[in-house]
Amino acid sequence: MSPTDDNKFHISLRVIFDDQLYLGPGRADLLELIASTGSIAAASQKMGMSYKRAWEIVRALNTGFGSALVSSSRGGKTKGGAVLTNHGQMVLASYRSMQEKAAAAIKENVATVRAALNR
Repeated sequence: MSPTDDNKFHISLRVIFDDQLYLGPGRADLLELIASTGSIAAASQKMGMSYKRAWEIVRALNTGFGSALVSSSRGGKTKGGAVLTNHGQMVLASYRSMQEKAAAAIKENVATVRAALNR
């Protein structure tokens, strides 16, 4: 965000469903990168995250949502890969929509608070 762009701000939305399941910006980014790279390994690398941690997140999301968000196949001759399922695409799109709606809902309040900054 540039210091002269008074309309820009960043929010961090985390939706907590229960003690075991949540969806936040990092998990959404991981899903988006899996979709764009076709690989959990490539997605984790782009995020600076260990492959093991990425797999833990994918497992937690697949288990928590009761239906796989990510479908993967092992490497080898076919080189494996990963894709978002239809369910995963819907969950990711819904989360991104929530982010946009939350930002729009607080825009006026952010402007008021920004105007009160003493800098």
